[in-house]
Amino acid sequence: MKHLTEYSDPAAIRALAAEIARVSKRPARIMEVCGGQTHAILRHALDTLLPPHIQLLHGPGCPVCVTPATYLDHAIAIAERPDVILCTFGDLLRVPSATRGDLYEAKARGADVRMIGSPLQALDFARDNPAKQIVHLAIGFETTAPANAMLAYLAKEKGLGNLFLLVSQFLVPPILRAICADPGTAPDAFLAAGHVCAITGSNPYVVLARELHRPIAITGFEPADILLGVLDVLRLFEAGRAEMVNAYPRIVHPHGNPEALRIMDTVFEIADREWRGLGMVPSSGLALRPEFAAFDAARRYPHTSTGFYKNRYYPSECPAADVLLGKLHPCNCPHFGSRCTPDHPLGAPMVSPEGPCAAFFLHRR
Repeated sequence: MKHLTEYSDPAAIRALAAEIARVSKRPARIMEVCGGQTHAILRHALDTLLPPHIQLLHGPGCPVCVTPATYLDHAIAIAERPDVILCTFGDLLRVPSATRGDLYEAKARGADVRMIGSPLQALDFARDNPAKQIVHLAIGFETTAPANAMLAYLAKEKGLGNLFLLVSQFLVPPILRAICADPGTAPDAFLAAGHVCAITGSNPYVVLARELHRPIAITGFEPADILLGVLDVLRLFEAGRAEMVNAYPRIVHPHGNPEALRIMDTVFEIADREWRGLGMVPSSGLALRPEFAAFDAARRYPHTSTGFYKNRYYPSECPAADVLLGKLHPCNCPHFGSRCTPDHPLGAPMVSPEGPCAAFFLHRR
C-alpha cells in the first residue's frame, strides 16, 4: 500500500537505527505524546533498536487516559436518567469513574448507552427519538474537536433542541508546557502526534519548540516514521537547537486544515480543563462558546455527586498521573499485571486502547 509498506521496510528501519546510533552521543529522554505512537513503538519493538542511553517516555497523549474520572461520574449520572440516550466512542465504555463504576455497568443497570463511530450519528438519534434527550460525550484532543464541533454546529443549524454535548476537549501544547515546567518530568525532546498536527498545522510547534527550549519532531505512526522523528530530534538535541522539524510532511502541512480550524473556532473557545490525575491546567482545553450554550449538557444537567459509590471503583493507589508524566514506567508499577489488568483495570491507562499500561501489558508482559 502506498505510504505504508515503504515505512515498514526492515532495511529502512535498520538504516535509521544505525544512523541514530551514529548521531547520538549524549543521554537523551524523548517523550512521544501520542498513545498510538506508544503502541506502535512497543508493537514493533522500536525502543530495543535504540542505543541504551536513549530513553523513550510515554506522555499524556491518550485522550481517554486524561479524561477526568469526575467527568465519567457526570456522564453516568446523565445516562441513568430515563429520558436520555448517551452516545460515546467505545474506548470510554470500561474506563473507571471516580464513584459510579463505568459506562458498561451503567448500561447493565438499564442506562441507554450507545457506542458510535462518528459524532454525527447523534444527529440521527436526535431526529429519530424526539422524546429523548441525546447526549454525546465530546472528548479528545485536536483530532476529535472538528467532528464534535460540527455536531454542535449542525444541531443548531437544524434546530435540534434535544441534542447536547458533554465536553472534555483537550489541547496538546498547554500540557507540554506544564510538563516542561517541572524539572522532574521534563524530557529533552518531544515527538508530536501527526494526526493532531494535521489539524493544527506545524507552524504552532515552531513557536512551541522555542518556548520550551526543546526540539520537537512531528511524526507519523509507522516504524520508519517514528524512528525518523527520533533521528530528527537527536540531531537537533546534539546541536543544541530548540527547533521543530516536520517528519510527517505527507500528512502535515504548515497551516493545517483550515476548514477544521474554522469550525473549531466557530463552536469552541479556549478554557481551563481538568486532566485526569494531573489536575487543572489553565487554557488547556476547549468549551462551547456562549452562542452554543443551549447544547451544553453540563448546563442542562448540572453535576451533583451523591458519593454513593465513593472510593469503590477508582482506588487512590493507581499511579496514573506518574505514568502519564513519564515519571513511572508502567512495568514498574507494583500493581501492573497483577491487581491491574485490562480485564480488571485500576485506572484508565490500563483499559484504554491507547493507554501506556495497556500497551506494555499487550506487548511486554
